[in-house]
Amino acid sequence: MRGPLAQLQAWYEHAVAAGVAEPEAMALATATPDGAPSVRFVLLKGIDERGVEFFTNYESRKARELTANPRAALAVLWKPLQRQIRLEGPVEPLSAEESDAYFATRARQSQLGAWASQQSQVIPDRDWLEARLAEFGERFPATVQRPPHWGGFLLRPQAIEFWEGRPNRLHDREAFTRDEDGAWHSRRLSP
Repeated sequence: MRGPLAQLQAWYEHAVAAGVAEPEAMALATATPDGAPSVRFVLLKGIDERGVEFFTNYESRKARELTANPRAALAVLWKPLQRQIRLEGPVEPLSAEESDAYFATRARQSQLGAWASQQSQVIPDRDWLEARLAEFGERFPATVQRPPHWGGFLLRPQAIEFWEGRPNRLHDREAFTRDEDGAWHSRRLSP
């Protein structure tokens, strides 16, 4: 990995080493086909030469919006380090094999929660959710298989911006854009 994705990986590793609380938290912005935006936080679960990975219920609002309008923006803020990264680009589902591999690393209760949750749907109350969790715990006494409605997405960034706080609000901003051949080009931006 090289270029801005390598820099993203290095900054992420620095945030982890510095003890930043939840360094994997990132805001994900999606939009409906007619352009109505929504934003929520998801967890960064992978960085490679292709882009950035996160996981969700494919029946959730975010996943439905990504299916209908497969472009998104991500923002990561490590406030104690005065660093921020923004990414924009097309989004695609990860393969079943990639989703299975990540799902297998999750804690058992999180695996069961993926079955129990009907993410973004109206439910009667908390007791209903707890009962579903117990039901799936009985259904899967040993290994929990990945639900077919749950998996990963990959954002393939076309634009990445790195921001670092500096004195007097003269922050450091470097923006990268990817051309049609996949090459990255950088420019310095005024704060």
